[in-house]
Amino acid sequence: MGKITLKSVRKSFGEVDVIPGIDLSIEDGEFVVFVGPSGCGKSTLLRLIAGLEDASGGSIAIDGVEATDLPPAKRRLAMVFQSYALYPHMSVRKNIAFPLKMAGMSAEDQAKKVDNAARILNLTSYLDRRPGQLSGGQRQRVAIGRAIVREPAAFLFDEPLSNLDAALRVSMRQEISELHQTLKTTMIYVTHDQVEAMTMADKIVVLNAGRIEQVGSPMELYRSPANTFVAGFIGSPKMNLIDGAEAAKHGAQTIGIRPEHIDIHDSGPWQGMVVLSEHLGSDTFLKVNATGLGTLTVRASGEVALRHGDTIRFAPQPGKMMRFGSDGKALA
Repeated sequence: MGKITLKSVRKSFGEVDVIPGIDLSIEDGEFVVFVGPSGCGKSTLLRLIAGLEDASGGSIAIDGVEATDLPPAKRRLAMVFQSYALYPHMSVRKNIAFPLKMAGMSAEDQAKKVDNAARILNLTSYLDRRPGQLSGGQRQRVAIGRAIVREPAAFLFDEPLSNLDAALRVSMRQEISELHQTLKTTMIYVTHDQVEAMTMADKIVVLNAGRIEQVGSPMELYRSPANTFVAGFIGSPKMNLIDGAEAAKHGAQTIGIRPEHIDIHDSGPWQGMVVLSEHLGSDTFLKVNATGLGTLTVRASGEVALRHGDTIRFAPQPGKMMRFGSDGKALA
């Protein structure tokens, strides 16, 4: 079991409130992603759950048991860090088995657990190699294997893919998602990359300045952002946010429209000049200086023949525009 409940959890460093107070429930077996810009408190919150930081207030419960003052070793949690933290002089087998050896487990039981973890992670043929003989992705899998053998109540991942190149990040995202489907264990994953959040999470927690802006499934946050912060953070490319007279026409302080919800056609009510055209094969992303609206991003077909200096007309798709009030919150 791996239900984790936070009630009014706070963290301060001297006079500075890094996390002013958070309430959050993570259900057993969920894959939850903490996402937000650098400095938003997501890694600090993960470390509070792990027990690597002391909470300044509030309570943390794991499966209904008060854990706020428990040391990390007593929380039944396994953490996977950005750095692999492997022992270079040890084989993969010994690296994975290390926490079991420290716990005094018999060599026979260690071997069974290591072999099982290696099978799950496709590391069986690498067990006798040392970390220096592995790729970055393989080393990260070894670090995950070391966590798996502990059979934790939950896995905590702190930006585990940041050191990998783009192609490896994509494949490791898939591997971690498949691992979650196999183990059915609670996973909490920290990232600043909203694409990782959208593709991996059952539930996303969007953080900003130590506060939760919104909690929901990826599509809930995409379709119904609670405020302009979430609207501008979730989605790639991000939502266009427009202030001024055009927003006032719709009874709002700000209106939002996603790049994929804008159509280019000659009778469109908006007009602008293309200042950048990014061709990505199936899609083309246009940066358009739109009259009275500012610079907007428009997603078009990969075959569109538009380039810098071209003037276009375009329009938001019916029913796709979102409205936000002066406080930044979504309007009905």
